[in-house]
Amino acid sequence: MEASWDDLKLFLIVAEGGGLSAASARTGISAPTIGRRMLALERTMNRILFERSRRGYELAADGICLLERVREMATISGAITQWHSGAFGDPFVGIAGDSWLAMFLAQRNKALSHGPGDIRFCCFDAHEGLNMSNRDSDIAIISNPPQTGNFAVRPSVHVAYAVYQAQDLGEDADRPWVSLGKEDARFASERWVYERHDLEIYGWTNSPHVLFQMIKAGQGRSVLPCFLGDAAPELIRASDVIEELTVRLHLVVNDDDRHRPEIRTMIERLSRLLEDNRALFAGECPAGLLIGR
Repeated sequence: MEASWDDLKLFLIVAEGGGLSAASARTGISAPTIGRRMLALERTMNRILFERSRRGYELAADGICLLERVREMATISGAITQWHSGAFGDPFVGIAGDSWLAMFLAQRNKALSHGPGDIRFCCFDAHEGLNMSNRDSDIAIISNPPQTGNFAVRPSVHVAYAVYQAQDLGEDADRPWVSLGKEDARFASERWVYERHDLEIYGWTNSPHVLFQMIKAGQGRSVLPCFLGDAAPELIRASDVIEELTVRLHLVVNDDDRHRPEIRTMIERLSRLLEDNRALFAGECPAGLLIGR
């Protein structure tokens, strides 16, 4: 059996104070209790640590050896405590979604965290894939929840997609398209342009964020989620909602983590934010009437 650090710290106090009374005054623990714990420590270590007399507790030879080692441990423990005190006291939650959803959450961060004294969060761009089994994130917002594994899944809003373009791009039938590169398109909505308009693509990128800027700059039209396209005043819809691309989002969390207070709180805030913007996600929210901006 190994000695506990609490008992070793108490041993240090007794050794440096020279007896139970001084240790009791310093710790608030009664002298008889300290005496029993020191006796138990000796039995655990199978060594005589103190020479007990009317003058108090004097260190035996093994006690002197132990005192040197415990002082070293106390120095290391103090350094760790000092290092830890420099960390944030507020709990942290990681949230992952695809690139478009990460942009949406970042723009509405005040609905998720109230600043110092509340929950810290990191919004992960999970465009390149996400492995919840390895806890890549605390919470994932995805359209295809895992079918196996120890996960809690909460269904949320539907996401609609449409074609968007800059207002000055015009209405000519041969106006250009822009797209993600074929090797970078992971979802049906990202493949839609090159699967139908491959020869009309005049610009492409490996980054959804860059694609968004290309569309706003008027380089071409492309498919965006309605919650992003309708919220961008520089853009107009160039198509109806593409029904075949509509998907439903799900909030996914490891079942072992979902009862942590900060996880529960963040799930409720995410659910409320998405639900409050249900019409925007469904492509039913006119520009200028957006919730949560």
